[in-house]
Amino acid sequence: MHSALFLIEFGAITLALGLLGRLAGRLRFSPIPLYLLAGLAFGEGGLLPLGASEEFVAIGSEIGVILLLLMLGLEYTASDLVTNLKTQYPAGLVDMTFNALPGAAAALLMGWGPVAAVVLAGVTWISSSGVIAKVLGDLGRLGNRETPVILSILVLEDLAMAVYLPIITALLAGVGWAAGGLTLAIALGAAGLVLFIAVRFGRHISKFVSSDDPEKLLLVVLGLTILVAGLAQQLQVSAAVGAFLVGIALSGEVAENTHTLLSPLRDLFAAVFFVFFGLHTDPASIPPVLLPALLLAVVTACTKIATGYWAARRAGISVKGRWRAGGALVARGEFSIVIAGLAVTSGIEPRLGPLATAYVLILVIVGPLTARFVQPLAQRLFPQRAAVPVGVVPEPRAAEQGAEAAQVAEAAQAGQVAQSAPVAPVAPADEKKPDEKPDDRPAAVDEHSR
Repeated sequence: MHSALFLIEFGAITLALGLLGRLAGRLRFSPIPLYLLAGLAFGEGGLLPLGASEEFVAIGSEIGVILLLLMLGLEYTASDLVTNLKTQYPAGLVDMTFNALPGAAAALLMGWGPVAAVVLAGVTWISSSGVIAKVLGDLGRLGNRETPVILSILVLEDLAMAVYLPIITALLAGVGWAAGGLTLAIALGAAGLVLFIAVRFGRHISKFVSSDDPEKLLLVVLGLTILVAGLAQQLQVSAAVGAFLVGIALSGEVAENTHTLLSPLRDLFAAVFFVFFGLHTDPASIPPVLLPALLLAVVTACTKIATGYWAARRAGISVKGRWRAGGALVARGEFSIVIAGLAVTSGIEPRLGPLATAYVLILVIVGPLTARFVQPLAQRLFPQRAAVPVGVVPEPRAAEQGAEAAQVAEAAQAGQVAQSAPVAPVAPADEKKPDEKPDDRPAAVDEHSR
């Protein structure tokens, strides 16, 4: 009877997630908020509380986090990460300062303590790579000049997770400074070792894992990832960091084939993870924290826009591209929930989970809207005036030139001027010279960045 009840519950959950995902696809926005709402409906205080399948959902949520980080690691190579660290680290520091401090300050103002402040700082800091990548694709901006800047910030955030998650794990476990420092040293050492091995011996690792049979490739990669994640968890580092490092170590054709094979599994277990997070959040606990979540969302949306604008300006992107970069970074999602989920499991602050849920629900819906409308709205609010190069005297307007030409002609007819120098032809008022460019667009712009 228990087995039959489990199958009924889990089948109903999976079917509901599929229908919600289809609805989100038709409406062209991320399904994450719908998955969270489904978890609220199936959880404590919800409409249909689960009983038999909750333990399986908990295990599935752990696998979901592991697969999310594995697939993220597959997107980058070790050389990409090293290059981003060398060239874009100032943008990463600005991103951390602008967006982590509001979360930490909010937790301290609400009296939650330093550990909860570090957790909430991570919730407000990390943008959603999955949501942002989908939004950029939907808007046709993957070829824009500001897109590499956006991706660089996301890469630095993801790489920072390899350091941040071990710190959070140690703090939530209540270990001392010595044990916490040892955990962080292990995490940094493991990350550095994996990056070194991936740069030097990445081809050999990929060749060892590679297989022409999709079944064998799937089993080897999945087994290796879960094994490394378990070892990382045993060392008090983080299972998610271990999975992320495995993804970095794989490259080339193996990474592409693995991405294709694991994408359906990732989507399934990631959806289960969001449902599991919602299961442990009582819907009745959200209204009391809704106002703080809304205020925090407004503040950190503005700080993310400022971060993208600054980073794009530093890279020499046009004004329009700067606003587009800022608007694209607003969305929060999976990693904010991952961080908050660790805190909810440890039970450090009962209001942290509901606030994180409301915060992510707000920004995962607002994020695609800011990506689309921040740039045209900023253009209306802050119109750009044409800039004149230094040392160049502006030419008279066409109307003034025409008036001067008429005066010279009248003077010549009256005999006041014996000889008049030929008047240069006047260009129409709306005609630009060939060497003039608008100040808000670079000299060479492809179709996507207009």
